[in-house]
Amino acid sequence: MSTKADIEVTYDVSNEFFRLWLDSRMIYSCAVFEDTDDLEEAQTKKLAWFHEKARVEPGKRVLDIGCGWGGLMEFLALEKGVRDVSGITLSTAQYEAIREKAVPGISVDLISYLDYQPAKRFDAVISIGMFEHIATPEQVRGGENIRVYRDYFRRAWEWTNPGAWFGLQSVIGALLPRKREDIADLSWGTSTIFPGAITPRLEAIIASANPYWEVMEVRTRREHYAKTAAAWHRRLQQNEALIRERWGDQTYDDYDRYLSGCVRIFEKNFQSLAQLALRRVD
Repeated sequence: MSTKADIEVTYDVSNEFFRLWLDSRMIYSCAVFEDTDDLEEAQTKKLAWFHEKARVEPGKRVLDIGCGWGGLMEFLALEKGVRDVSGITLSTAQYEAIREKAVPGISVDLISYLDYQPAKRFDAVISIGMFEHIATPEQVRGGENIRVYRDYFRRAWEWTNPGAWFGLQSVIGALLPRKREDIADLSWGTSTIFPGAITPRLEAIIASANPYWEVMEVRTRREHYAKTAAAWHRRLQQNEALIRERWGDQTYDDYDRYLSGCVRIFEKNFQSLAQLALRRVD
């Protein structure tokens, strides 16, 4: 699992910094560009996909594992009428931002999933962009990733009621790059922007979901993530002067390299994006 220090490198640069180039909900994950080229609409379509696939209804208790700045939770509570939405995050900045908004029906804990013990079980679980933080690069290289991933799915099973559904999104590994510059882009982005994280293979997710969750549906959205990263990069560039002034040249240069690299990585199919609908095995 990525450490709290790793998470803070990734997500605690500054809430104001991320607000400049993410969408209005501050969703830091792949959008769904179906019948739209607008980032705001595409992120809403992504949230709606998870609302549907996790079988979320107003009276159900929902858990968001790795809840970010609370965009999904706000969508469920304010637009879908869900009255009991919980989230967990290891980012202090994200936790404080959610607490500050104090949206009715939403609660959040600053805690690792490894230490989380909910008082009551949930009827649905959603996790968007957190799975990449579960196993460390060292654990993957040591062949421990399936064990670590399966333990995660076991915990989610124990937190839920019979009949629960689980909506999961993760960046996944695809083709192996052969050119030195492509390998350098992947390595640099992981070590600099996402230390402690690593993208799983789709087959590793599917294998480790058993015996706790049945994979009912898989969607891959590689091209959608290329579009998402391109939209973020344009917004970053539009705010270059302000970012350099407030957060320094290094921050701007790092994220300029990271986001432009993301576009290339997804366009070249070195990484892809998977969305899964899982049903609890009872």
